Amino acid sequence: MENVVIVTGGSGHIGNVLVRALLSKGYKVGVIDLDPKDKALEGLDIEYYQGDIRDLDFLTKIFKKAKYVCHLAGIISIAPGKEKLMYDVNVEGTKTVIEACKKAKVKRLLYTSSIHALYEPPKGIPIIEKLAKITGVKDEYGKTKILATQEVLKASKQDLDTVVVYPTGIVGPYDFRHSEFGSLIRDARKYSKVFYIEGGYNFVDVRDVANGIILALEKGKSGEGYLLAGQGITILELFQTLAELTDTPGPKIKAPTCIIKFLAPIAEFFYKLLKKKPVFTEYAIDVLHSNHLTDSSKAEKELGFKARDIYQTIKDTLAWYEGKDVGLK
Repeated sequence: MENVVIVTGGSGHIGNVLVRALLSKGYKVGVIDLDPKDKALEGLDIEYYQGDIRDLDFLTKIFKKAKYVCHLAGIISIAPGKEKLMYDVNVEGTKTVIEACKKAKVKRLLYTSSIHALYEPPKGIPIIEKLAKITGVKDEYGKTKILATQEVLKASKQDLDTVVVYPTGIVGPYDFRHSEFGSLIRDARKYSKVFYIEGGYNFVDVRDVANGIILALEKGKSGEGYLLAGQGITILELFQTLAELTDTPGPKIKAPTCIIKFLAPIAEFFYKLLKKKPVFTEYAIDVLHSNHLTDSSKAEKELGFKARDIYQTIKDTLAWYEGKDVGLK
């Protein structure tokens, strides 16, 4: 069988970078996405299949052409109102992907989960590959990723070779859909960075995640999961870096967290009226104050995973938005 990889959700940020990385390594690639082929995949030598991952017959037909399936398709939202859609796509869709892989006799299914599916210990103790309990998770997105991950891991004991990866916060070039973090970098010359808030998070370069997925596909142990973490950075450090790269004023005044948390629900309400994506939410603020100490030693030892410096990622992302070629490495 040829080295054909089918990628669900291949138009997304991780997806389109993964497709590029797979092609660069000599794989033949097919992409399944709900929407028509968009600019994220323009010019790439792939087979494109438009369809719904909840359609078992459609998936089975496509998967019969593949040796491997990388399942990335899903709904990501921290705003209220999309709970049912997230469950339908993230959980039920994953169940359908698993069933289609079995029917099509796919050699291996790789599922891209999330750090939000992992147990968050008290600050000072690193996050590792330990699934959280549903009862301990506040956000609906995290709950759907836990449930979907459980299904994938369970399938490894039912005659389907499966591997899971857990990326932390994604950032990097080829961000055609302009994620929140990507937009923050893209517009860094246009807004004031004098004010900043406390907190930070662990972010990993999307190119390193794509490479980590391929390493897990090729070297990962069936039924195992691998945390793909990058580097922790505070909001203060982020704004300082953006100020330096764009030659604009840097942060000087810390906005009290209590005021930001008070304003967040109000902001969410008005963004909903305007039908726009909230810039910040109560959940986002909670995430920035959560434990983001991570341990990727399992992926490093078993797969050879490496993550680059987050400051180089920020620099490359800004350069990509300015039309420069930053490459995959």
